[in-house]
Amino acid sequence: MPDTSLDLTLDAATLTARLVDFPSVSGTEKPLADAIETALRALPHLTVHRYGNNVIARTDLGRAERVILAGHIDTVPIADNVPSRLDDGVLWGCGTCDMKSGVAVQLRIAATVPAPNRDLTFVFYDNEEVEAERNGLRHVAAAHPEWLEGDFAVLLEPSDGEVEGGCQGTLRVLLKTTGERAHSARGWMGSNAIHAAAPILARLASYEPRRPVIDGLEYREGLNAVRIGGGVAGNVIPDECVVTVNFRYAPDRTEEEAIAHVHEVFADCGVTEFVVDDHSGGALPGLSHPAAAAFIEAVGGTPRPKYGWTDVSRFSALGIPAVNYGPGNPHLAHKRDERVETAKILAGEERLRNWLTA
Repeated sequence: MPDTSLDLTLDAATLTARLVDFPSVSGTEKPLADAIETALRALPHLTVHRYGNNVIARTDLGRAERVILAGHIDTVPIADNVPSRLDDGVLWGCGTCDMKSGVAVQLRIAATVPAPNRDLTFVFYDNEEVEAERNGLRHVAAAHPEWLEGDFAVLLEPSDGEVEGGCQGTLRVLLKTTGERAHSARGWMGSNAIHAAAPILARLASYEPRRPVIDGLEYREGLNAVRIGGGVAGNVIPDECVVTVNFRYAPDRTEEEAIAHVHEVFADCGVTEFVVDDHSGGALPGLSHPAAAAFIEAVGGTPRPKYGWTDVSRFSALGIPAVNYGPGNPHLAHKRDERVETAKILAGEERLRNWLTA
C-alpha cells in the first residue's frame, strides 16, 4: 500500500498514478475512500458527507445551476497490472482508464476551482463494477437523495475525451434446462440436460441484434451467452444445465420490454426456468437538454453513444440529465494492458475547468 494521503496539488496525470496505486477492487475501497475524504475535508470551500465508502462534497455558493461530477472509485480485479507504470506519456495499470483518471480530474477540479460559475457536487462512490444491489450511488440515492440534487450530471466514465450520450441497459438471465440422471453407460435411461441446452445456443448464434438510432446516435444491442454450467460426474448423465445470457439493449427499451424480448427469443428453446439474475436499465441520450447542449458546446467534439452501462442511468432515473465524459479509452477498460494517455487526462481537466470558470 502506498502513502495513504492524497496530494491534490499534483497534476491530474500524477494524481491518477497515485490513485491506481491504491488497490481498490470492488469491496475493498475503504482506504481510498478514507484518503479522498481526508483530502476533501481540507478544502474550506466544500461541505463533505460520507456514507459507507461513498464520499460526497458540495459547494454552496447560491449559483443558479448545480452540476454533479461523479465517478466510481473501485476497479475490476487486478491482473498483475498494479502498481502503475509511466512510459513515454502513457500511464499503465488497473483502473488507469476505468476510471481512476476520471476520479483524478474530479479531485483536481474540487481542489482548484473554489468559486465555479455553477455550484458543484462531487460524488465518489464504491462497488460500481459488481452487481447492481451493491452499487454505492444506488445506496446514496436511497439514503440521502438530497445529496444528489442537481440540474445536470457529468459521469467521468472513460469516453476518450468525447461526450457519450445515455447508456445501454444490461440484463443478465439464467436459462435452465432439465433432464433425468442416469449412468452414462446407459444414457438411454436418462435425459441429458446439457444436450437440451443446444437450442438455446443455436438461437444465440443466429440472433441478429438491433442497431437503433436514437437522437442521432446509433446504439448496438447484443445478446450473448457468458457462462454455461452443468454436469454431475464423469459417469452421470446430467439432469440440469444453466446458460447465463447477457442482453445489452438500447435505451429505447424499458426494463420490462427487455425482459419480455428475452422471453420471446427463447420461448421455444426448452427452457424450464427463467431467472433474472441482475438488471439495470438504460438511459436515453438527452443531448437536447439545454444543460447538456451547453456542455457539449463548451468541451467540443462530436457526441457518441455509450454502448456499456453506466450510472448515467441512475441520474436519469432521478430526473437529472447526464452524459459520460472522461479521459480514458473505453475499449481499454478491464483489459490486462489497461492504459491512458496522460495528455488526455490533462486536456479533460482543462476543458472542465474552462467550462466551470468561463
